[in-house]
Amino acid sequence: MNKVVGSAAEAVADVPDGASLAVGGFGLCGVPAVLIEALYERGPTRLSVVSNNCGVAGRGLGRLLEAGRIARATGSYIGENKELARQYLAGEIEVELTPQGTLAERLRAGGSGIPAFYTPAGVGTQVAEGGLPWRYGPDGGVAVASPAKEVREFDGRPHVLEDGITTDFALVRAARGDRFGNLVFDKAARNFNPLCAMAGRITIAEVEELTELDPDEVHLPGVFVQRVVALTPEQAADKQIEKRTVRS
Repeated sequence: MNKVVGSAAEAVADVPDGASLAVGGFGLCGVPAVLIEALYERGPTRLSVVSNNCGVAGRGLGRLLEAGRIARATGSYIGENKELARQYLAGEIEVELTPQGTLAERLRAGGSGIPAFYTPAGVGTQVAEGGLPWRYGPDGGVAVASPAKEVREFDGRPHVLEDGITTDFALVRAARGDRFGNLVFDKAARNFNPLCAMAGRITIAEVEELTELDPDEVHLPGVFVQRVVALTPEQAADKQIEKRTVRS
């Protein structure tokens, strides 16, 4: 039952080329930066990443992106990462954009064994009707576009069918965790982390503090977590701010 591994490098050692990854975080909040850095050092390529966004320049998933390791990204927001926008428009990466709430539910559904669900979000748009550019070609034209999705009425209101998401691996960060894989998240740093953890077949959690937990305080039960990496105090304290706002 002891799921603690000795290092981040050991935890990601079996992530192969072409693997799919669900990665927690929102901007730079709650990002499993130590695991991402270990994955960067190990060097797998052609990764398919599911995450709200794709990091920022030189930080988070931005590290893998800048190294050309990500072949496909599924997320809600790419506006803060100029390199992702450049690769997308140049046809170097495939990008599936999905409404943020839909992305959250797709991850939760996949982790709960639900293959698909209906939602009103996206009805009447290209999300449902298809045609969103997933990949551009060398000539700037759309090489791969999103398909049309099934739309069905419930109580007189149209809903679009969305697939649940599961991935080969998930990388998440928690404030506290125990040797069984139970996790506790800190405020807004919870964000997509529990949902990504649920969606991964093998979920790896970096925890700022490895400790004993009261069952009543657990946010995510250890059944969803296969490996735990305890961070050093220096690693736990290294939390960059995406946009610093101060008084004049």
